[in-house]
Amino acid sequence: MILTFTQTALAIASGSIVGFSLGLVGGGGSILAVPLLVYVVGLDNPHVAIGTSAIAVALNAASNLAMHARSGNVKWYCAVVFAAAGVAGAFLGSTLGKMMDGQRLLTLFAILMMVVGALMLRDRARAGDSSVTLSRENLPVLLVLGLAAGGLSGFFGIGGGFLVVPALMLATGMPILNAVGSSLVAVTAFGLTTAGNYAWSGLVDWPLAGLFVAGGLIGGLIGARSAKSLANRRGALTIVFVVLIFVVAIYMLVHSLNLI
Repeated sequence: MILTFTQTALAIASGSIVGFSLGLVGGGGSILAVPLLVYVVGLDNPHVAIGTSAIAVALNAASNLAMHARSGNVKWYCAVVFAAAGVAGAFLGSTLGKMMDGQRLLTLFAILMMVVGALMLRDRARAGDSSVTLSRENLPVLLVLGLAAGGLSGFFGIGGGFLVVPALMLATGMPILNAVGSSLVAVTAFGLTTAGNYAWSGLVDWPLAGLFVAGGLIGGLIGARSAKSLANRRGALTIVFVVLIFVVAIYMLVHSLNLI
């Protein structure tokens, strides 16, 4: 895709929106990457949009992982087992996603966005056990849930943090903070696997991905700084963001079903 000046600016701005939302409310922002690339930047191939957004998802997750690792929030053994199983799922999911009709994929993506929005409204505050580690009891559950989360992540080209965080908590009983930090290992691995699979088929627009990632870094820094000053309004911000997700999802459904 040869980008015009306007599309270049829109790509950077779209990446900034995703990065800002991630830095501000802590999750769910990556779900906006595909619709922004398709409906704002004007990328006419949904498969290329998914492959390109997967790069941004992976790099953003890797950046956040480094911060959580320095803070000691990552349960590495549990995270690596979950991610290893999920990589297989992400490869299978992304392979199936490439074979599906683009417009049908966007329709399913819109439905998934509504699920993400609903999950973001749940109160996930749980004490958990911060001393949890990999064991014979949680190993099979980590493998099964990792495979499933990776499959969905690969199929839709998303980070899947909204799936991975509760899955890690369910499998091990770890606290939310450890689950968020540990989830980034899987999200990074899923994103790289999906992006690699799509890139193999020539379904990644690398210049566009670079612009999107650059915008995401800028937006992420602004969002993280804003989060500190708006910490007492975090619940309200999440609700606003969820409303945005539902509005975009409804537009995608209407558009993909040729109702407008």
